[in-house]
Amino acid sequence: MRVVAATLLAILFSRPAWPALPDSVTARLRVVGVPESAVSLWTRPINGGQLLSHQAGTPRNTASVMKLLTTYAALDLLGPTFSWSTDAMTTQPVRDGTLAGPLYLRGSGDPFLTWDRFATFVRELRERGLQRIEGGLIIDRDFFAPADPIDFDGKPVRAYNARSDALMLNFNALPLRLLPGAQGLAVTASLPVVGLSIDNSATLLAGVPCTNWKDSLGTRIAQEGATLHVVLSGGFPTRCGEKHLNLAVPDPARYAGAVFRALWQELGGELVGSISVGNTPASAQSIASCTSPPLAEILRQQNKYSNNVMARNVFLTLSAGNGVPATAQASIARITAWMPFQQLDPAQWTLENGSGLSREERTSAEQLGMLLVAAWNSPRMPDFVSALPIVGIDGTMRKRLVSTPVSGRAYIKTGTLDGVRTAAGYLLDAKGRWHVVVWMINHPRASATDSAFDALLEELYGS
Repeated sequence: MRVVAATLLAILFSRPAWPALPDSVTARLRVVGVPESAVSLWTRPINGGQLLSHQAGTPRNTASVMKLLTTYAALDLLGPTFSWSTDAMTTQPVRDGTLAGPLYLRGSGDPFLTWDRFATFVRELRERGLQRIEGGLIIDRDFFAPADPIDFDGKPVRAYNARSDALMLNFNALPLRLLPGAQGLAVTASLPVVGLSIDNSATLLAGVPCTNWKDSLGTRIAQEGATLHVVLSGGFPTRCGEKHLNLAVPDPARYAGAVFRALWQELGGELVGSISVGNTPASAQSIASCTSPPLAEILRQQNKYSNNVMARNVFLTLSAGNGVPATAQASIARITAWMPFQQLDPAQWTLENGSGLSREERTSAEQLGMLLVAAWNSPRMPDFVSALPIVGIDGTMRKRLVSTPVSGRAYIKTGTLDGVRTAAGYLLDAKGRWHVVVWMINHPRASATDSAFDALLEELYGS
């Protein structure tokens, strides 16, 4: 059966290809000074037809369209109903509301353990009668191997640089609310954290446009013993009004413990002892669990808004659960072993973390096209497609082509890095035909090429 499928794909992809980009696309590329040599394109109707191909075999940096590989591999290997569990465990019984020993919090890599879900989990412990914890709190994050801090672009405090973790609370990001007023810039945390210190010397900037406001605001965050210290400096435009700023936390375990302690105190509980990192004993029993939404729903949250740290956790989960902490290398090995069954060539993919936040990850437009065809023809197609942003409707594509016939008819994952613009997905044309679309640009002026891709979608819609 796989031989027949491979033969059919070979016949399908061997038909003549248009050698050039559409005129409407090249015209917009010329306006912004991007040469055709910097562009790769691969698109054709799903059910066969004329292939539009331009440098489709050239390896290029993928940016966040690499999440498509992680998404399809997870759906196929883990299944759409797969879920993660965060467990509160003890080695001793709770007597009269008191736990004489420590409480273990064991994570399994839940990518969507938001602080409100975590708060519900903590409340469940109180509802089960636990009042006093005498042995401290032990964070068990051994499901994944420890991740190194990320400084992808010299901005380590930005939330997209948050590192993955087996007990990843709120995407390992501290949310701050910024509100300009008569007394200056008010800064407050959007969730309770014991030991949080905010040193705010930022000034308000009157009459300054609210553009690149994060760059004008100096930010630093550091774990100093039991204190999570945030320093704000620089300026903040008053025209921005209320804004929300998420900062990547330097120590995920201490952060999760500090939020737990704050929530526990709010609920009237007592926590005696320190917060530390350790392994859960084999004899421990679960007294409460927090189960994630199913994978299919997680992937919608991940891809609609291109959440890097969620993708990294999903990627690591592919090699987790065998008694050895998951690593990126082990997940890469599992995906490359799976690729040939999807008619993909592992030699044409360079993987690092599965999120696209990488200068190393790359593949060709043709290989991405083959991936999209394989996903479309698989039983996992509905979940795969529904996780993609809809042009003109939601996610990262909600503001694109809003007033055009393409709005609502294309499902496109985008990718953005300095010098990189990519997009890949599906489009339903005016004749009711579905197309696979892959677009990749690696060039210093790539950020100016969105209109060229929009022109491509409009061209395909009317083809």
